[in-house]
Amino acid sequence: MGALVSFAAVTAGAAGANAQPGADAGSTANAQSDANAQSAANAESGADAESGANAQSIDEARTAFKEGRFLEAADLAEALGTSVGYALAAQSLAVHGHYVAAGDDRKGFFERAMKLGEEAVRVDSTNQEAYYQSAHAVGRYSLTVGRFTALRRGLAGRVRGLLENALAIDPDFAEAHMAFGSWHAGIARAGRVARFLYKGNRESAVIHYERALELAPESMIVLLEYALNLPELDREDGRERAGELLSKAAGLPARDAFEALIHQDVLEALAEHEIGG
Repeated sequence: MGALVSFAAVTAGAAGANAQPGADAGSTANAQSDANAQSAANAESGADAESGANAQSIDEARTAFKEGRFLEAADLAEALGTSVGYALAAQSLAVHGHYVAAGDDRKGFFERAMKLGEEAVRVDSTNQEAYYQSAHAVGRYSLTVGRFTALRRGLAGRVRGLLENALAIDPDFAEAHMAFGSWHAGIARAGRVARFLYKGNRESAVIHYERALELAPESMIVLLEYALNLPELDREDGRERAGELLSKAAGLPARDAFEALIHQDVLEALAEHEIGG
């Protein structure tokens, strides 16, 4: 699946959604006796306080992620018990497993990330980020078991389904298009049987990559992912354009610890590209 990662911001809207049931309860209670109204007001106040606590906690988790404290971010986000929290926890673990963990420990982090991605989807099946981070985790895990084992276990089909769900909810989800481009490129490389079973192809890879680039032209990860696959997707002009995309990505500032890791990937890819002539 390549460097499948998510940089889509986890929205703060979940906190407001959590507060909504309390507001509805307060409206109903106001139509009842004064005593019930007071009780509802107290409950609403408690709901607001809880929502505020959740917002503070998810902000803490996001801050930990931005500062590169990925395991702490995962623990803080998972403890919320929300789809947004589980998705961020899955992302944090996938990133930690790929960039920080020792080789023997990586698989365990990816397995935990997959479980949390599943929880994110279970808790809120309308959360596109949940599907995307679930796909991210499965994609990372598949790299630890090998391409053919991943295909045999149906992991490729699982990733495709998750990405399709993410894009069904949000057709303009740039990172999901990027990931789907990488998925198609990976299946195309895997051989005739994989292409037949999963319908992955170079043409679809290009379509998704171009859409991702259109939606997020300044995204470091989109530029990197497309550049890594372009030479094989376009054997005439792909290598030259890949160099242009990598050069553009290298000039972008890293806004947090995670993007700093991606930026290092970009610099390494650019150096290899230049050595290759």
